[in-house]
Amino acid sequence: MPPERKRRTRRDRRAGATPGRKARPGSGSTPAKAARSSQRTQPAEPRAAPSAGSAAAAAEEEESRLRQRNRLTLGQLHGSSDDSEVENEAKDIFSQKKKKKPVWVDEDDEDEEIVDMSNNRFRKDIMKNASESKLSKEKLQKRLKEEFQHAMGGVPDWAEAGSKRRTSSDDESEEDEDDLLQRTGNFISTSTSLPRGILKMKNCRPANAERPTTARISSVQFHPGAQVVMVSGVDNAISLFQVDGKTNPKIQSIYLEKFPIFKACFSANGEEVLATSMHSKVLYVYDMLAGKLIPVHQVRGLKEKTVKQFEVSPDGSFLLISGIAGFSHLLSMKTKELIGSMKINGRIAASTFSSDSKRIYTSSENGEVYVWDVNSRKCMNRFLDEGSLCGLSIAASKNGQYVACGSKSGVVNIYNQDSCLQQTNPKPIKAIMNLVTGVTSLAFNPTTEILAVASRKMKEAVRLVHLPSCTVFSNFPVFKKSTLSRVQTMDFSPRGGYFALGNEKGRALMYRLHHYSDF
Repeated sequence: MPPERKRRTRRDRRAGATPGRKARPGSGSTPAKAARSSQRTQPAEPRAAPSAGSAAAAAEEEESRLRQRNRLTLGQLHGSSDDSEVENEAKDIFSQKKKKKPVWVDEDDEDEEIVDMSNNRFRKDIMKNASESKLSKEKLQKRLKEEFQHAMGGVPDWAEAGSKRRTSSDDESEEDEDDLLQRTGNFISTSTSLPRGILKMKNCRPANAERPTTARISSVQFHPGAQVVMVSGVDNAISLFQVDGKTNPKIQSIYLEKFPIFKACFSANGEEVLATSMHSKVLYVYDMLAGKLIPVHQVRGLKEKTVKQFEVSPDGSFLLISGIAGFSHLLSMKTKELIGSMKINGRIAASTFSSDSKRIYTSSENGEVYVWDVNSRKCMNRFLDEGSLCGLSIAASKNGQYVACGSKSGVVNIYNQDSCLQQTNPKPIKAIMNLVTGVTSLAFNPTTEILAVASRKMKEAVRLVHLPSCTVFSNFPVFKKSTLSRVQTMDFSPRGGYFALGNEKGRALMYRLHHYSDF
């Protein structure tokens, strides 16, 4: 090699050996020339060429160093926002690495199974048309998610993927306030009123399962204050059961010798049980607190040979006994003494108090309805039940809005209470014609959203009517099972959570109504 080229090569090596060192101002070579000279001298080095693996590792190391230098430079220019982007990118990479594969996979889950939608009454509601009688599991799951989101007004926060949990109560309250002010979906979609069409309910164990009997059930009633149900029948026994929907354990049984019970009822405060028989004028009063059975053999001024049908006022002040020849006798609930009597034309079919205990509604066997004032015991109004030739039952709603009259023809007329007080010929709001035999039982639920109508003259002759739409729930009773038989009596629990009915086979059937959360 010529001497000049050797000197130039050494000079270039010295310049390239220290890349961080600044060139002297007096030096005669520029950086570009130094780079070109270093590129030319690289093949002439006597060292061995690096392997392919070490070269790739060095390239990756150099690339990562350049990336870090660029990020630092960009961070100085753009501030903290780019730092957050870098952090988010790193978090995304970490989350992707963190995802795990499933440990076990069921082969049956991968097979597409077809679900029959028409056989399930709850799945029928989510069918959009008749062609969707059969859906795959995946489509059914998707449809259920859609229904849930529609009911919730969107996807809730806890169901969103990657949602952050709140760490403090202050943040939680602030976020709740923001949601309340910014979104209205949840509040519009949900409602506290009972929807019509299908009543969601569950068949519970019979109330008297721990004391089975074959005798006809005459009365079923829930306690007004405790989670207790009373069942009585023509087998001379009154039994109390605790209501839990599962076992319904028996609390106590009271046996009345030679006294087939026609009706048994709790007092308004729940401290007493009153019972009458079919062919006796004795009224039994059972004091639940003292555990004593008190027979009332004769009421002074009451000249009835038998005492059967009676009603207790909602405020617990009065006892109304229906006699023969159209007489109704008003007694003091506390002393069991006669206050006064009222008379109608014909025989009394049924009587009931208004929700405020100020009026009495009496239905006669000739189809007339009488409205009495309790304080003065005078007739306030009298009208003919539309289309009725013979009345059998009557009931007043708990909110003072409706009066329902059941007739021998199977028609139930629902009236507005105000029209019954003011008009001589009131028109019913709706005539329920789903029964074809005489309506012997009527019962409103506590919220006045359900009216139960039944006839003891035919099996499975019971319907639940939705109010205020006056439409019948389509899923009750279930005709395929035929478990209700001939319904003799019905009642709702104090807050509407349970519905009970007794039949002629000695069974007190009970149902849980899911719309109502309390007993």
